[in-house]
Order: sequence, then C-alpha cells, then structure tokens
Amino acid sequence: MNDTVEGPVVIFGGRSEIGLELALRLAPGATVVLAARSADRLTAEADAVRAAGASAVHTVEFDADDLTGHAPLVATLIAEHGPIGTAVLAFGVLGDQARAESDAAHAVGIVHTDFVAQVNLLTILAAAMRAAGRGRMVVFSSVAGIRVRRANYVYGSAKAGLEGFAGGLADALHGTGVRLLIVRPGFVVGRMTAGMSPAPLSSTPPQVAAAAARALKKGRRSVWVPWALRPLFAGLRLLPQAVWRRMPR
Repeated sequence: MNDTVEGPVVIFGGRSEIGLELALRLAPGATVVLAARSADRLTAEADAVRAAGASAVHTVEFDADDLTGHAPLVATLIAEHGPIGTAVLAFGVLGDQARAESDAAHAVGIVHTDFVAQVNLLTILAAAMRAAGRGRMVVFSSVAGIRVRRANYVYGSAKAGLEGFAGGLADALHGTGVRLLIVRPGFVVGRMTAGMSPAPLSSTPPQVAAAAARALKKGRRSVWVPWALRPLFAGLRLLPQAVWRRMPR
C-alpha cells in the first residue's frame, strides 16, 4: 500500500537502517530520493527501494554536518522533483560517551549531528512545505531524551533538545497543511548499537520503520516504539535522582 502523500519521499540519511526500512514501506508508486554521503555507493539501497515498488529512485549527495549545503539541496530537490511530499530525517550518531566526557570536540560533534543539523534541516524543510501548503516530516527522537541518563548524557541531551524543538515545530505547523511525526524508539538493535547488550523493550529497524509507517498513515503526531515504553517512562520520570543517576544506558 502506498502511504505517501503527493510528492517525492526523501530519506535524509539514505544509508540508515531505519531510514531505508521506512523507504521500503513508502516506496510503492512513489518517487524516492536517498540522500547520503558517497551517494554513488547507494546502489544496493536504491535497488531494494526499486524492488519495493518505487516508480523512480534517485540518489543524491548529502552531508548532514554541512549546514550550508542543506538549503541548496532542498531547493534542488524541489526544482527537479516538485514539492517534497515526505521528508525523513534518518541521520544521527551515537558517539562515545566516555570519550565525550573529556573530549569537548567529540561531545560537540555528537550534539551538532543529532541536534543542530536536525534543527537546521527541519527549519528549511518546514519553510518549503509551508510555501507548498502540504508535506510531512519524520524525525527520530529517542527515549534517551525523555529523561537524560548519566550513562549517555551527551547523546541524550541532543535528543532532549530535538524532542523539544520538534514538539514546538509540530505545534507551529498546526493548521498549515504540513505535519511532523516524532518517533521515539528505545534501544534499537542494529549497526549503531553493534556490540552493546540490548536493553529491555528493544526493537529492530524494521519494527521502528513499521511503527513509523503506521503512524504516518494515521496522521499521528508521535509514536513510541514499542508502545510499552510510554507508560514505563511515565513511571521512570518519578524515580529519585539518586536512583536515576545509576541507571544504565
């Protein structure tokens, strides 16, 4: 089933496991653009999206950390393919918490990719979609940003900032014809977390993408993956700080 709106589906972070899985679900009948670094090496990803039923698949160079390149890229995409129908921001880094605690450049790099670059691109996309009077954006927050833990506070703080920004932007877009979906997964078993012990209520990229696709179809503002994390974190918010600071990643 094609759950896209009119206009191309653009995956910013086209090599992302979750982004690609979501592209497969939105592909039937749609023009799909995979945007990532080394776009000339996205052949396997493009073939998979094509096999999933996309009417056309394009790849384009995209460096999330190059903020000055965001606006020209969005303008080029619109000029070549028309107003963007669905934009998925699937890029991000986990970083090394231990290193970030003493390496300021590394800490700033995590926040730059996971928060600053997201804010920049979301703002540009929102303006373009407002001008078109339609469009959808998907942004990936995390339960790590709901209440930041000492064990991964650099990554968590970036996600907390993104959560706040995305929520405010969603409210600002109300009534404009543009929607924003906030996806809040817990621990995702995939390339980014390779070698780490899965946390309780973990999910996989296909599970996260499937939940996001369903939420898009229903016009939801947010979705927790899995859903049981929502009541769990409602309770975890009440834990005393002395207990919370000992919580694992």
